[in-house]
Amino acid sequence: MEEPVIVCENLKYSYSGQDGYAVNGVDFTVAKGEFVSVIGHNGSGKSTLARLINGLLEADEGKVTVFGMDVNEGSNAVEVRKRVGIVFQNPDNQMVASIVEDDIAFGPENIGIDREEIGRRIDWALSAVGMEKYRHSTPAKLSGGQKQRIAVAGVLAIKPEVLILDESTAMLDPRGRREVIDVVRRLNKEEGMTIILITHFMEEALLADRTIVMNRGEIVLSGTPEQIFESGEALETYNLSLPRISVIAENLRSAGMNIGNVLKPEALADEILENLNSRGIYTGESSADCIPESDIKGEWDIDIKNLAYTYSRKSPFAAKALNGINLHIRDGEFFGIIGHTGSGKSTLVQHLNALIKLPQAEKHYRKPKVKKGEPLPALPSVTVGNFDLADKKTDFKSLRANVGMVFQYPEYQLFAETVFADVAFGLKNFNKKLSAEEVEAAVKSSIEIVGLNYDEVKDKSPFDLSGGQKRRAAIAGVIVTKPHILILDEPAAGLDPKGKKEIMELLHKLHREWCKTVIIVSHDMDEVAENCTRAAVISEGEVFACERPSELFSRPEELKRLGLDVPLTAKISTRLGQNGIIVHSDCTVKDFSEKVIEIYSGGGNA
Repeated sequence: MEEPVIVCENLKYSYSGQDGYAVNGVDFTVAKGEFVSVIGHNGSGKSTLARLINGLLEADEGKVTVFGMDVNEGSNAVEVRKRVGIVFQNPDNQMVASIVEDDIAFGPENIGIDREEIGRRIDWALSAVGMEKYRHSTPAKLSGGQKQRIAVAGVLAIKPEVLILDESTAMLDPRGRREVIDVVRRLNKEEGMTIILITHFMEEALLADRTIVMNRGEIVLSGTPEQIFESGEALETYNLSLPRISVIAENLRSAGMNIGNVLKPEALADEILENLNSRGIYTGESSADCIPESDIKGEWDIDIKNLAYTYSRKSPFAAKALNGINLHIRDGEFFGIIGHTGSGKSTLVQHLNALIKLPQAEKHYRKPKVKKGEPLPALPSVTVGNFDLADKKTDFKSLRANVGMVFQYPEYQLFAETVFADVAFGLKNFNKKLSAEEVEAAVKSSIEIVGLNYDEVKDKSPFDLSGGQKRRAAIAGVIVTKPHILILDEPAAGLDPKGKKEIMELLHKLHREWCKTVIIVSHDMDEVAENCTRAAVISEGEVFACERPSELFSRPEELKRLGLDVPLTAKISTRLGQNGIIVHSDCTVKDFSEKVIEIYSGGGNA
């Protein structure tokens, strides 16, 4: 093994005002050129460890040495940060300039790189993350995923010897994640850059030479990715979930199939084929479930026609986000919206509760003048239940009480002094006639629905909650009005596997009990497959397709061309299909496992 470039010895750190250590007695060594992935539940200490290594935080106890330099000695700070770059989870924390190329130049300029070399580095970094055409854009106008790519490019331009990525792909679409990870792997393999990748994406963790698991500030497991993911029960003990591929493999083993500890979809498909072939099953076809669709109009149907939208329309920064969207979402659906970064997903859903108003609904709207004999241009229309969003007279306040919106990183919606005041704000704003007792009852119910203890959190500052608790409190502030339609933009982004599962279970609970329709915007194809009745693919501001997940994900090549991916089960099904085994499933782990077991137990040729 190469000489260590990072050495952590009995490292301890606690945040002011919080009990216990965020990092507690960590001993950790990283060799030169090593690729290490770090996984753990939210609040396990992963990000704190990264900041201690980079010198952004100073340890309470213990020592961090980087390239032989004591990180806590002030005279070493500049040199350490020159050699150890860090990309944070939220790109807004790293944006410093009003133009993309200036933002990327900021780091190299601060370490004394000459102008000509800075220009070359900007070109290289933008190309590495696929953002060349946005060189002269303003970061404020970019989508969350686009901002994340620029943040990665800004650190790459420094050309650090160690690159730490703290959930840096969390908001990227599948293509963006692949591109960034490909860059990281190339830097590691070809240039010997040392990589520390903090991630909740298990498929990313699998790419590392070594994986460590953190729990409550301590390193509890360390080994190759294969060794770590063999310890399923241990992972669950540390509030992590097994990767979906491990769950499928275990389901098949329980049915008597001989399946090894495989961690790639192609390898699992090959093992399934070996099992089928060993029983003389060379071709087979499982049954397909069909979900009947109704054409009956529901009370809270959403109908969108000719929806177009351009940001900064009359400025040099004009950017077309929507280009004639036509979409119908039925009352009662658990609906998914997917698309590449910048496809227009977030812009679309912000029209549904008039956060972005249709032109006709604006106060100073005037009908466009047309030449005699020419037809009027097709005007956009959006109806949500009985609300006509093109009508100036629509009660938009009532609309927003009935159509709740939870944004990306909803914890940034928190603002009040206490959790109670934060959750109560919207309720009081929408219904000023409620008594204090009615407000308290509604707030208490909302806080408890999202899984928080009312008595423990009601008087706390929302900013003193953990990351997962903040997200739940923000959701409570939206659902307190009991909206008929709930829209969530990347609701599980940045959460650990268990946190994602809990959030989706919460949404299904709301959907069953009183929320007519749930709409989620997501980059996670498995999340959409596991939870949605139908999903729309948005590409370049238009609807590419709107189908059930089982139909949508049967076209993997088309989706990949759009910068998307398909769920794990669809990847396995594709390889099986190429070998004569056709598995019609709804793309969920449970249904896919059952269909394969059905073939193994009795289908095909004996």
